[in-house]
Amino acid sequence: MKSEDSGGVDERRHPSRLRSPAVDFAHPSERVLANLMTLYGVSWRYEPVEFPLAWDDHGHAIRGFRPDFYLPDYRLFVELTVSDQRLVTKKNQKVRAFRSLYPELEIVVVYQRDFVALLTRHDLGSLRNVAA
Repeated sequence: MKSEDSGGVDERRHPSRLRSPAVDFAHPSERVLANLMTLYGVSWRYEPVEFPLAWDDHGHAIRGFRPDFYLPDYRLFVELTVSDQRLVTKKNQKVRAFRSLYPELEIVVVYQRDFVALLTRHDLGSLRNVAA
């Protein structure tokens, strides 16, 4: 008997549907991305560090940015956003500030269209299936 979700994916067998290590992901899409990275042998850390982006007059951080993943083998941070493109303005501002303040660090942003392309490539259904 086959256990399929509405996207046609056999949940028992597809590696991206396996449970990631005990991590409390903020969004189900992060779990899927983590599982895909694990499937391809990419080592990752979830939200390992928060970078200050703004400070008060006393030098205390008042705004920060915590990228979703760090890929130590690539020395690369990854930020995933599955929000509609018109709603990612604040996130883009944080990424620009991060790049300005920490130019020695690499970051890529995986936007909704990129994530949907990954889902399609791996026959994982739609973004709606992931969020459900």
